[in-house]
Amino acid sequence: MTGFTRLPSNTPPINKAPFVSSDTTHHRLSRYGPLVVWAALIFIGSSSVLSGSNTAVVLRPVLWLFPHASEATLATIHFIVRKAGHLTEYAILALLAARAFRTSSHELLRNRWFWISLLFVVAYSLSDEFHQSFVPSRTASIYDSMIDSVGGLTALVLLAIRVRSPSVSKGESAKH
Repeated sequence: MTGFTRLPSNTPPINKAPFVSSDTTHHRLSRYGPLVVWAALIFIGSSSVLSGSNTAVVLRPVLWLFPHASEATLATIHFIVRKAGHLTEYAILALLAARAFRTSSHELLRNRWFWISLLFVVAYSLSDEFHQSFVPSRTASIYDSMIDSVGGLTALVLLAIRVRSPSVSKGESAKH
């Protein structure tokens, strides 16, 4: 004998994680995974990878279409493209946050998804600008954080309108 006592055959198996089932873990991962991945991509983009000097390559098609464009015109287009990027990336972040919080297992997150998503976007945009203050090729700007927040707010408002509007069947929408 080795000194171990055998459990009776009718003893239920030991559950190592009694409060987390694999089904719950899968749902959590599918709910929060895209949000975490997108936030990580924003963080990586806040490094020198997407600095102004590296994103100037976006202007090549403009130069091909308008070879006589002035430096001022090119600088304006570059500025608009960069700010549109801020708006868009945080609109996507807000939609992913709303998706995660609207389907959460926590009632508070489900009931307050709009405000919690907006708070998350604003906090993340501020932390992103703080991060950029440590990157030599980047500059931190509260204005960029405001653009980020407006992008998130816009996406959340549009989603809230869509969620609250009565669903119209395909047959009714075809009549109009």
